[in-house]
Amino acid sequence: MRELPTAVATVMDRSGEPNPYLLGVYAPVHEEVTAEDLTVIGEIPRDLNGVYLRNGPNARYPMRGRYHWFDGDGMVHAMHFENGRARYRNRYVRTRAFEAESAEGRSLWTGVMEDTKDNPFGNGHGLNLKDSANTDLIFHRGKVLATWYLCGSPYALDPLSLETIGAETFLDTLTGDFMAHPKADARTGELFWFDYGPRPPYLRYGVVGASGAVEHLVELDLPGARLPHDLAITENHAVLMDLPLFQDLDAARQGRYKLTFDRGLPSRFGVIPRRGLAGDIRWFEAKPCYIYHVVNAWESGDEITMDVCRVARPAPNGAGTPLSRMLSYLKLDARMYRYRFDLRTGRTSEGYLDEEQNTEFPSIDARLTGYATRYAYNVSVKEAETNLFDGLIRYDNVTGERQRYRFGEHRYGSEAPFAPRDGATGEDDGYLVTFVTDEREGTSEVQILSAADLAAGPLARVLLPTRVPLGFHATWVRADQLR
Repeated sequence: MRELPTAVATVMDRSGEPNPYLLGVYAPVHEEVTAEDLTVIGEIPRDLNGVYLRNGPNARYPMRGRYHWFDGDGMVHAMHFENGRARYRNRYVRTRAFEAESAEGRSLWTGVMEDTKDNPFGNGHGLNLKDSANTDLIFHRGKVLATWYLCGSPYALDPLSLETIGAETFLDTLTGDFMAHPKADARTGELFWFDYGPRPPYLRYGVVGASGAVEHLVELDLPGARLPHDLAITENHAVLMDLPLFQDLDAARQGRYKLTFDRGLPSRFGVIPRRGLAGDIRWFEAKPCYIYHVVNAWESGDEITMDVCRVARPAPNGAGTPLSRMLSYLKLDARMYRYRFDLRTGRTSEGYLDEEQNTEFPSIDARLTGYATRYAYNVSVKEAETNLFDGLIRYDNVTGERQRYRFGEHRYGSEAPFAPRDGATGEDDGYLVTFVTDEREGTSEVQILSAADLAAGPLARVLLPTRVPLGFHATWVRADQLR
């Protein structure tokens, strides 16, 4: 265990209000830990070999202003499995902003709920928030990339040591910023991404080739500034989004970050050949909504199917204190939803796959990203003031069956990527791995479940020597990728 000398016991902000995203299961941890010889309840499968990594916000210093959950410094928690043994490690992502604050020993940035004009620097588009690389993780060409939710610099990490290699430039070919959820095609070695901002060009779409360099980049015309969060790929296309949720420009001019949802505008989905030009994009219209996360997309003849977690009412409640507005804005309320885009007629078909369950943070067998998949593995979202993942759900695209597993009272988990077992032959031939934190005990563990039988409960529970705060996205890196 290595304690950072500048860490503080409690992270507070100036609001004077107890902020639930700084308390309990969200409270930051301040030690960087490496732990082996962990207590295991059950037995770790010997054909589970690789690394489970999860990103999330972990504020290091008291905020200069009011704290927003998205403001926390990126910290990656990882569990390495090898031949029935497990090793835990956590490390901060050493971003440019992290290093600047380390040099001063204090917070230098205000966050999402404050005027940001006096912050030292922001992203390439001049959005003056701290790029903390705290959002997602994706494996590409031997490194794990940590990304930020509003488009920033991808930071490369070693998947085993978690040491920060540095801002990834893709062989000095990356210009501008990089979105939160790039998509990797395991068959071609390509990485697909976009860049957006408040000034033209409002959207740029790019492809990193198997060479490791940006090989394709195109500027796309939008009616105005938007806030896309994710994209989809298929075997031959990418699907980009123009959704009617965007930053209020009047508020931005006053140094405030405010979102507006315009129900008078449709949702638009731009289908473009993987390496297409601006003139090649075709726009498909649908009902207004917002989409944080795509499950997967694939082609069937002249039709593209795209499954998402769709938010029908994304507009935050404008009433109350800044803290209450933040809690309203952050609360996930999404449903499994399917779009079909007919490339012959230009028509869109859309509808719910599950209209009842609030579900998010979907995972699939990453080897099949962009190709037809049968299973999706999601978290279930508890009805509560904050975002709490109280269980896992497996959706079967063929039979419609849903398998469920609940973590138990006052126990909350993380995004659970599919981890294929050694020699796996199917997209449920393996395991789901997740961190689980007990709110009452203040303890955490890693749970391993059979992807084919979630209802059976954990095959193994690995008890951790430190609490893992609830956080954002996760990935699985296979042992053959590590080699």
